Amino acid sequence: MRSRSILRSLGRIEMAVKRDYYDVLGLPRNAGEGEIKKAFRKLAFQYHPDHNRDPAAEDRFKEINEAYQVLSDPEKKASYDRYGRVVTGGLEGFPDFGFGGLGDIFETFFGGSPFARPAQRAPQKGESLRTHVTLSFEEAVFGCQKEIEIQRIENCPSCHGIGSEQGTNPQTCPECRGTGQVKKVQQSIFGRFSHVTTCPRCEGRGTVITNPCSQCHGRGKIRVKRKLTADIPAGVDDGYRLRLDDEGSAGLYGGAPGDLYVELSVKPHRLFRREGVDLLCEQPINFAQAAIGDEVEVPTLDGKTSLRIPPGTQDGKVFRLKDKGIRRLGGGGKGDQFVRIVVVTPPHLDARQRRLFEELANILPEAKLP
Repeated sequence: MRSRSILRSLGRIEMAVKRDYYDVLGLPRNAGEGEIKKAFRKLAFQYHPDHNRDPAAEDRFKEINEAYQVLSDPEKKASYDRYGRVVTGGLEGFPDFGFGGLGDIFETFFGGSPFARPAQRAPQKGESLRTHVTLSFEEAVFGCQKEIEIQRIENCPSCHGIGSEQGTNPQTCPECRGTGQVKKVQQSIFGRFSHVTTCPRCEGRGTVITNPCSQCHGRGKIRVKRKLTADIPAGVDDGYRLRLDDEGSAGLYGGAPGDLYVELSVKPHRLFRREGVDLLCEQPINFAQAAIGDEVEVPTLDGKTSLRIPPGTQDGKVFRLKDKGIRRLGGGGKGDQFVRIVVVTPPHLDARQRRLFEELANILPEAKLP
């Protein structure tokens, strides 16, 4: 007697904790079968864990499902309406169970699964590849052609990517009957649950290879080495990435090949430094050239050109040579070249040079801060 009293007390505590099933589904107590099913559909969409990422959604869904399992069953509903709980052969309530994807719920209650995973036979673009090429400064500035070697996946030349020996064709998969999908059904105390998955035998292709190609062993793809010629446009810089369309690995199920990305590095130049499309260089001159002026030859990308040094030119003076820089990618003209003057102090003087500098020092005004 004492144990029965304890069980009844625990039952009353459990009922005090659980929400009323009609409140869970948002229904009046006189709701009919159609209203109950409609309310459940709406809430199943809203709270199923595969559809709602809220951490509390799974518990809410279980509560909704528990309410539906009771109120949709005439016998259980009658027991619940009378006693406020389900009494079936002395057992109260029912065990919890795991849930599949949202498609399982649709299959069981709504007659189909719009969220079922599609067959993996849709065309898929091939893998894109990357390689690296180092250019000289001149190659980057003027453009060039570079031969590159890559390894990539291609369709087998013997079977043309089909996977079957020449003269034969793949056969319809007997397990999925060509759909690429199989349906798994699970029976529980709450009804029949099913979900759609990719066919394990054909991996979603819908066909199987019964006579594999001797070259690719049924894979339809082989790995090969290829030498390609890349056209490097004039004006590229260090770190530039060139894309060669459709030169990557072959696609799947008739999909387009991937692309090839060529990452470029540019070696530094002995004389020039680059800043965008502009060039910088230094031009050394002596004291006399700086003081009385001169005309000197300076290097450019197109060869040497003449630069006039006006009298009184100071160390560090910068001259601009218009349109002597680098061609802009895609056209649109060229940058400029900037020439920085470096007045060179002679490290050694002979006797005559020293005498002349001493005479000059006696007649030149003393240098002062500006």
